[in-house]
Amino acid sequence: MASPKKYYTVTAVAVFVIVSLIIFSLNFKSPERMNFLRKVVLEAVVPLECAVDSVFSSVAGAWERYVLLVGLERKNRELETEIVSLVRDVSDYREMSLDCARLMELMNMKNDFKFPTIAARVVGRNRSSVFKTVLINKGTADGIKTGFPVMGTGGVAGRIMETSRNASKVLLLVDYNSNIDVLVQRNRCQGVLRGCGSSGCELRYVQRSEDVKTGDVVVSSGLAGVFPRGLLIGKVAVVEKGEAGLFQKIMVHPATDITRLEEVLVILRGKEDNG
Repeated sequence: MASPKKYYTVTAVAVFVIVSLIIFSLNFKSPERMNFLRKVVLEAVVPLECAVDSVFSSVAGAWERYVLLVGLERKNRELETEIVSLVRDVSDYREMSLDCARLMELMNMKNDFKFPTIAARVVGRNRSSVFKTVLINKGTADGIKTGFPVMGTGGVAGRIMETSRNASKVLLLVDYNSNIDVLVQRNRCQGVLRGCGSSGCELRYVQRSEDVKTGDVVVSSGLAGVFPRGLLIGKVAVVEKGEAGLFQKIMVHPATDITRLEEVLVILRGKEDNG
């Protein structure tokens, strides 16, 4: 239903038109009466014209603001799209920078080995609670063979357990099936490092009489012909001698963060090579 204000406006416009027509017709009959009526009409029309001008001005101002807002909205959308693109570029550049930093660290380690090495990227991970393995993107086509040592940025990560032409599976040193001949660097006592899953590794067969302390560095012994001698394995985290038994219970924290492996360095050597 139309509002009363709308009816008032229509009525006022109609009256204005009718009065104008009357004045126009009388203009040819009586100039005296015309002057009087013209004055009356002018007095009546001025407020109406002011109201109409005000309406038109308001409409024009509203339209200009609408056009401005539409332009601003379009500009905001363009800026938001540009910001998203820039954020994505920054993220990509940051990833590239981190990749380069890790690869540089691996390449610096490369100079420490007398054997040739090859860098590989981790492309898969076994997340089960039993097996701790990763898949890398290099295989027999790159000269990789079963048993080759695998290094992370901090130290030994594991060894190659399976190979195909373009991929290899790495048995991580924390896997329960992993056993590495090692020695404590400070006092040269020897033992076997066995994987313990998420708990890290256990240094086994170290007699109770041996002086092993928390923080001692553990390195590969070079025995068994798998790992070259002196590769960094980790540090002693816990030492428990207990009241009985022949051996100490020693837990070792790996030097390489196994959970964050992204790139590795495979040492190309065979079991026949002696460290």
